[in-house]
Amino acid sequence: MKVLIIMGSESDKPVMQESKNYLDYFGIESEMLVASAHRNPDKVREICMNAQGNGFGVVIAAAGMAAALPGVAAAFTSLPVLGVPLEGGLPGGVDALYSIVQMPAGLPVGTLAVGKAGARNAAIMCARIFALSNPTVAEKVEAFKANSYRI
Repeated sequence: MKVLIIMGSESDKPVMQESKNYLDYFGIESEMLVASAHRNPDKVREICMNAQGNGFGVVIAAAGMAAALPGVAAAFTSLPVLGVPLEGGLPGGVDALYSIVQMPAGLPVGTLAVGKAGARNAAIMCARIFALSNPTVAEKVEAFKANSYRI
């Protein structure tokens, strides 16, 4: 399985590259795409509805400000969606954090920390999910823990 990383803007790539770097460490294939829930919702819909059929097992969705992307992604897939709030509106990205964490019942989005820490932890969470059924990834997770949580 692989991880789909969706972000709302090209400017989010430097932060979300952290997810890719960590996924690479765990030996998990990933693909990064830019698709805004506000600017091109049809593209988000198509990507998310086809994610599982395209071999993805988890979606990491990152956005700032109104941060609708993770919730919209969750609406269009049954895969686990991990939301990474990004700075861009209110100081510290608190607006994005609240937007992602306040999902209605029945439409879960696992919400991580704001920014690079959240991007890294999203990848680690993916590794832990995949480790449940992949012994190679499980070994990498244990090695990561033994290395004081550093790559």
